[in-house]
Amino acid sequence: MGDVISTHLDESRRHYISEKTGKVLGEFCQFYEEQYGVALFNSIRYEIEGNGGPQSQLLHRKVPLDDRVIISGNLFQYVEENKKWRNRFSVVPHNYGLVLYENKLAYDRGIQPRIVLNSAGYKILTSLDQYLDLVNSSLPGTTPKSGNAPILKCPTQFPLILWHPYSRHYYFCVMTGKEQDKWRAVFQDCMRHCNNGIPEDSKVEAPAFTDAVRMYRQSKEQYGTWDMLCGNEVQVLSNLVMEELVPELKNTIGPKLKGKAQERQRLWIQISDAVYRLVYDQIKAHYDAVVTKCELERPRMESTIRTDMDQIITSKEHLASKIRAFVLPKAEICVRNHVQPYIPSILEALMIPTSQGFAEVREVFFKEVTDMNMNVINESGMEKLGEYMEKLSQLAFHPVKMQSCYEKMDQLKLEGLQQRFDVSSASVFKQRAQILMRQQMDDAVHTFGTLLHQELAKMLGKEELCKSIQRILERVLKKYDYDSSTVRKKFFREALLQITIPFLLKKLAPTCKGELPKFQELIFEDFDNFILVENTYEEVVLQSVMKDIMQAVKEAAVQRKHNLYRDSMVMHNSDPNLHLLGEGMPIDWGEEFGSQPDSDPSAEKRHRARQVVSVIHDDEGALSYEAGAEVLMHQVSQEELGSEELEACPALAAPGSPDSMQGIRGMLVKEFCVETPVPAREEAKEPLTNGTIVQQSGGSEERGVERAAQKAEEGPGSLEHSAPHDAGSPCPVNLGVEEQEAKPAVPTSPAKPPALTAASLLAEGGVEVNRHEPSDKETGEEVSTQAHAEKVESAQPATENSAEVQTQF
Repeated sequence: MGDVISTHLDESRRHYISEKTGKVLGEFCQFYEEQYGVALFNSIRYEIEGNGGPQSQLLHRKVPLDDRVIISGNLFQYVEENKKWRNRFSVVPHNYGLVLYENKLAYDRGIQPRIVLNSAGYKILTSLDQYLDLVNSSLPGTTPKSGNAPILKCPTQFPLILWHPYSRHYYFCVMTGKEQDKWRAVFQDCMRHCNNGIPEDSKVEAPAFTDAVRMYRQSKEQYGTWDMLCGNEVQVLSNLVMEELVPELKNTIGPKLKGKAQERQRLWIQISDAVYRLVYDQIKAHYDAVVTKCELERPRMESTIRTDMDQIITSKEHLASKIRAFVLPKAEICVRNHVQPYIPSILEALMIPTSQGFAEVREVFFKEVTDMNMNVINESGMEKLGEYMEKLSQLAFHPVKMQSCYEKMDQLKLEGLQQRFDVSSASVFKQRAQILMRQQMDDAVHTFGTLLHQELAKMLGKEELCKSIQRILERVLKKYDYDSSTVRKKFFREALLQITIPFLLKKLAPTCKGELPKFQELIFEDFDNFILVENTYEEVVLQSVMKDIMQAVKEAAVQRKHNLYRDSMVMHNSDPNLHLLGEGMPIDWGEEFGSQPDSDPSAEKRHRARQVVSVIHDDEGALSYEAGAEVLMHQVSQEELGSEELEACPALAAPGSPDSMQGIRGMLVKEFCVETPVPAREEAKEPLTNGTIVQQSGGSEERGVERAAQKAEEGPGSLEHSAPHDAGSPCPVNLGVEEQEAKPAVPTSPAKPPALTAASLLAEGGVEVNRHEPSDKETGEEVSTQAHAEKVESAQPATENSAEVQTQF
């Protein structure tokens, strides 16, 4: 921490933060241990009794993004330590963590990334005004006077800001509006995925954790939805502590912050981030012990449940009948007067955008398959089918193509109902619906691919293939319509319960909650781990409103609103062999249906494993980052350039204007790109933490990077000896924006000869290549040391004018 932050977070205040965190964690763990037994009982009872809903018609795959990268490309990042904008090579792997490398060469060499970020709880902002509004509201009394310099300046008109209520903020920018839209969609997908961080396939731990969080907040008189129930368990608990801690710190630290308004804002962001890290580290160190304790007790509890299942159920029903007699009359009056009149309007507000989003999913899927079918007719039939199906298989995880579906949920407005039912915001329902859309798209694509793969065994001609594709498409769309209706009806029922149950509990609390302890004596001591009075009370309240919710959804289905199917319309075993097909090995379309056979399959497979396989294939000719990065970084240094200097510099006057863009383009330096195959090694896997990890690189590795950079600098002539087979072919040169847009994008064939990269020169020199890939358990960010950053910086290729514009860390 800096001296200023250490002053405000002295030893006594850190001790207070630690005590507060320990107190919250202790109270939560008591709730968790209670809910764990209840969740275990419910799980085993469901396993024995079944009560499953309608069977899904579409197939589901468990690991759709294995060994995939969502997107890779360049972003400009604002580095707060030296207050400079720097060019970063950014990668979003299959676990949706944002990974920032010093440059592309560092990624190819497997050098430790500078930052690995879990975006749970963040918001993506695309304008400085939005960001400043949130910053100004975070610390009262720090709104800058008009005309004062803002907390941040952006060198372009296309910022991308990641804002978090407690943790560090991240600032990026790009060169064009189209790139901004693309990266915004990618960031939103990352947040959507990371916010859903508690695994749903966990039938005991997940419900025990979420119910414990809800019970803890209700014990503090906090009902309703909670926006910060996002991320993994440690992140959620950190948010729970910060929710109580931040208001106290604002009152004690806020008045002591010195300086101008924007400086106080910057200090508060840094202090909040430092506190969040302290809380996070403490919870991470102690939470696993609580989970382990419950896991050790699980075999004993499970044995008791299976042995005494009937007695436990009888005891619970007896308790429920007594609570029902006491609570139900009051609950029914509350439902009739305060909930029932609003159910139709809430349902309609949910149905319109959700159904439009699912209809858009259907339309996007239909369009992609139809376009593929037309390409098969007009081009080369089976020769390109593998390439087309490889792209189609990842459609659900293409943020840009799915954006039109997700945007439909932006229409969800609950303003009139939020205050009445204590709904903090509609974001919880938006993200849940969007996740269901993505899942339904992937199920449809997977089912289509499985059926098509079966059909291809018949060795069809071009015309027969096209007819089969059309027939399979129609078949899958019927299945999609049925599953879509089932998924949406379940979503509507759950959303209505999430909105109304907390409201009813809050209304009934003054008259009912104080009387609940007297029902504890009705539970046998042997079963008190599996039956809780509080949970049984909530089940009774749920039953009081469930009938009205079910009836409202049923009426909407009977009226065929938004293409909902009636519950009586059930498709039983319409495809008895389909689910057997889905249990087979995953289909590798590129491997099985490539346009050309591999000359060396094992070598080619290793080569592809080392590639950055982006689901997003960038068809636009984007402005080159690498060549002009240092020029831009130097010229737009936020703390060094005033408004007069900006006006005097034609390349930076009005950054978004055509003149300034032409100036930046004019400064771009052409560079040669030479690629060689990289020998594959097993990817490094290591857990990611929320703190700072110091990474040291060996001297031989850094010297290898420097030698490769020098060879790339010298151009094609210096590579004649290392790549003699390529001496006759010119190396590609970066094009300007106009030239790239005019040139059509050529899809990469799976059988294309391995491209050469400068990283192979390092492998030839004896330096090992081992690219770092983040694990699925990333929880925060990693930042390498300053010394390591300087070494990597010195290894970058220098342009002719680098002496004038290069900045140091």
